[in-house]
Amino acid sequence: MAALTPADYRAVIPGLVPAPPTATWMSVFELQSDTPLFGADRTAPIARFESRDFLGEPSVVVRVAVDGPWSLVLVPSRQLLPSQAAAGESAPAQSAGWLPTNALTPGATVRNRIVVSVSAQSLTITDAGGRPEPRFAVGVGAPGTPTPVGVTGYLEAQYLDPAQGQSTHRIQLSSLHATAADEPYGGSDGGLIGIHYESDSSGAISHGCIRLGAEAITAVDALALGTPIIIVS
Repeated sequence: MAALTPADYRAVIPGLVPAPPTATWMSVFELQSDTPLFGADRTAPIARFESRDFLGEPSVVVRVAVDGPWSLVLVPSRQLLPSQAAAGESAPAQSAGWLPTNALTPGATVRNRIVVSVSAQSLTITDAGGRPEPRFAVGVGAPGTPTPVGVTGYLEAQYLDPAQGQSTHRIQLSSLHATAADEPYGGSDGGLIGIHYESDSSGAISHGCIRLGAEAITAVDALALGTPIIIVS
């Protein structure tokens, strides 16, 4: 197990599989211990899904399909970097992998969805029945560093990071990655798509992240980890 690559936000694991673009779920899971993660053939493990995330908190595991004793789960890692994609193609924003269903422990129930419209530059929180709740104006990716569309990820972590100027409102980290540039911000965050507070939170202005004002980030911060994040055009 220790020799396997941790499937965290920094890793690129070619054996992962594309995630369903419109997956839905109501429950999330946890792992009691680090668990082998498998690709499409489910023969040899390609990585390990760690029971604790990069914050030391229990990892949130989102299951999107079941096949006998196997569960397909969304993974924080990338399958492919944008720079490795074939000409005219983009890298997947969300990847998935298989693990044994008996490794999963039931976790929280999620009751909401986050829907981001890039063209409308809006974020809507809906309840489980699809009824819209608050709708907020947001900032999205600039043309050269677009926010990926037609994808579904999940709310992976919530944390303060003063080094990123976020000492009051927690960063809402998604499991999604940039599809047009390896590291749009020029850092080493794996090209993650974050949802974070910014006083100037309107327009196509970001490196792919979703910028929210104070009222909006407070509303997202109240949601459970594992909440689906659906980004549409």
